[in-house]
Amino acid sequence: MKKKYQALVLSCIDPRFQPIVFNYLKKRKLTGRYSSFTIAGSSIGVTAFKFKKWHKTFWDNLETSIKLHKIKKLIVINHRDCGAAKIVNGKKKFDSFNETKIHKNSFTKIKNKFKNKYPNLKIETILASLNKRVEKF
Repeated sequence: MKKKYQALVLSCIDPRFQPIVFNYLKKRKLTGRYSSFTIAGSSIGVTAFKFKKWHKTFWDNLETSIKLHKIKKLIVINHRDCGAAKIVNGKKKFDSFNETKIHKNSFTKIKNKFKNKYPNLKIETILASLNKRVEKF
């Protein structure tokens, strides 16, 4: 019997990336098998100090999703040209290097906290581009 739920997907609110996220998950045959949490910046929104007030909401939602839907994996999908990354970057030059650094930092933070709280569950971190390129991080 096929498991009804498998993952919680953390993604960004940016409307440009909704079809990319949907199609990526569809290709992975996850349609109808994941819970969704969408917040500005995806993992940036739940790890950056600038958005500290949002952090508890995500972790509370994840805990509820694990209990209700028997979630076994967190899939985090960030994206290039991210407005939240620009906010976190502040007044520094915003280029591909600095943006990648911000994404990598947020992935590291969320992985560490997730592994501490849920050592038996899996986590994937993914960075998508407007050109639909999806890379595991």
